[in-house]
Amino acid sequence: MTNTVSAEQVQSYRENGYLVLPGALPAETLQAIRDETDRIVQGCAALTESDGLYDLEDSHSPDAPRVRRIKNPVSVSAVFKDLTSSDTITDILRPILGDNIRYHHGKMNMKHAEYGAPVEWHTDWAFYPHTNDDVLEVGILLDDCDVVNGPLLVIPGSHTGPAYNHHTDGHFCGAMDPRAEEVDFDKAVALTGPAGTITLHHVRMVHGSSLNRSDHPRRLLLYGYTAADAWPLTGAGADFDLAAFDAQMVAGEPTLRPRLESVPVQLPLPPAPLGGSIYENQKTAASRYFETYESARDAEPVAGS
Repeated sequence: MTNTVSAEQVQSYRENGYLVLPGALPAETLQAIRDETDRIVQGCAALTESDGLYDLEDSHSPDAPRVRRIKNPVSVSAVFKDLTSSDTITDILRPILGDNIRYHHGKMNMKHAEYGAPVEWHTDWAFYPHTNDDVLEVGILLDDCDVVNGPLLVIPGSHTGPAYNHHTDGHFCGAMDPRAEEVDFDKAVALTGPAGTITLHHVRMVHGSSLNRSDHPRRLLLYGYTAADAWPLTGAGADFDLAAFDAQMVAGEPTLRPRLESVPVQLPLPPAPLGGSIYENQKTAASRYFETYESARDAEPVAGS
């Protein structure tokens, strides 16, 4: 099956900053991804802290292994790597990013039943600004996703807004202060759908997700892509590895001519005091919007009280 998006869907993406495409991932590919995910997760049981592959829930223990993110799954699985350049993905991206497309990154965020961690409001643009904003995130739902198991929440139209501040006390923290930014979070739209749904959201889209307190998981595979002429504004110094950069192309040809556009930027510097994943970065945020596992647990009434 070949996936394409219509002119109307492209226009909707331009205006709203996101798309939801139910059934876009073939069933056999979905099953292969699920199997690989289960295999990889089994390897974390002996860990006591996060490492280069696993980002662990704060409540993780060897007796109750809990993974909230698989970092860079393409580095440990051909199934994940092959999907990045598959027709399933690139046929969706061409009408939006053009014929020359570069893979940027991959990760899997996992919200397990009853404790899956939230992610505070943020934009991906704050983490990796480029010379232009033809940059987006592809999401693949591994599980049926509804409004109660921590779906990705987006603010329609926010991708045309300013470079929202993601700093606390002079350092990057990877989260917006919900008290300070003029964003109406009540307008959030949940990107829900059956397993196998593919979503797109613009790099400047304000988004986040709540704690999963339901009885069913929400695993979301995320791949970032850019137009080939969108070049990163950080990391392209004298030791920049051009060959490795060009090897990330999944369609078309690379270019040495970045396209420069007037887009608002605030660099993610100085770096977050707590490195690692966005979950660690956001621990230094000035305030939180979403309930955490710990706050929800502490707020539960004591039996007999």
